[in-house]
Amino acid sequence: MSKRGYHHGNLRQALIDAALELIEVKGPTGFTLSEAAKQAGVTPAAVYRHFEGREDLIAEAARQGFEMFADLMQYAYDKGQPSALAAFEATGRAYLAFARKHPGHYISMFESGISVNRTPELAVASARARDVLERAAADLSEHIPPEKRPPASMFSAHIWALSHGVVELYARATPGNRSPFPPEELLESGIGIYLRGLGLIEPDS
Repeated sequence: MSKRGYHHGNLRQALIDAALELIEVKGPTGFTLSEAAKQAGVTPAAVYRHFEGREDLIAEAARQGFEMFADLMQYAYDKGQPSALAAFEATGRAYLAFARKHPGHYISMFESGISVNRTPELAVASARARDVLERAAADLSEHIPPEKRPPASMFSAHIWALSHGVVELYARATPGNRSPFPPEELLESGIGIYLRGLGLIEPDS
């Protein structure tokens, strides 16, 4: 691959794309900026025109991931309307779909050790994604008597944790953690058990 150095047309995005590919294969700490530059077809020195270090590069990949994730969650939420239950369940499925389709972004967002508060832009993107799920939880919580209603932030945090656990253990082929059930079924049944406990869906007959 020829070295294009500073003349690369869209060097910043090319480096992010290269980092995402490397993250999928080697993990967020398994590659160097020089490797990202080589994969993007530019000189290592060119990287520093846009990023101070590997963590800055990963943080930008995470920001882009959260923007995409928030858009997908919003789409799922809107598609489930006007049913609060359908909208809520759709956002849970969207979480799993995103992790499968965009593993490099997902790892950058949740497994890289990069704080969501590293940059203001990253913090805003992360909060927007969480807000969609919290809004869906708040809508569904309206069907629970006020004295039994959990805070929407707790409600959504439980589902976020459940979704993340299914992704980490079973949806991304972690060695030694093979489930006898498809991840989609695990997530759907887990959410169903949770919602039954809150009285939001009828118990199994």
